[in-house]
Amino acid sequence: MLMSARNTVKFKLAPKNSKPLSAAQKKRLTAVAAMPDSAIDYSDISRQSGKVQWTRPGALVSAENKQQITLRLDADVVVFFRKTGKRYQSRINAALREYVKAHAKSA
Repeated sequence: MLMSARNTVKFKLAPKNSKPLSAAQKKRLTAVAAMPDSAIDYSDISRQSGKVQWTRPGALVSAENKQQITLRLDADVVVFFRKTGKRYQSRINAALREYVKAHAKSA
């Protein structure tokens, strides 16, 4: 078991080195697989408040609306966003857009 800097526990599946399932584990998996969706208890999951709109990063702002500039950012900020994976610049843009939305009313 590995622990990342963000305290995320990571497990690696090694199918060749895995232990075979016990009879009790196989029985439990068979019972869960046969369970209808209506029998699942969702009572411990909190309800979402408001309507949630999920979008893909590509839908944030169209490419025609973008303008290339040179911008100097703190190194730790750049490292943070780069660690989030591909399209990190789009996420930086999204964070700046949220800032603009939050402060547009006061300007």
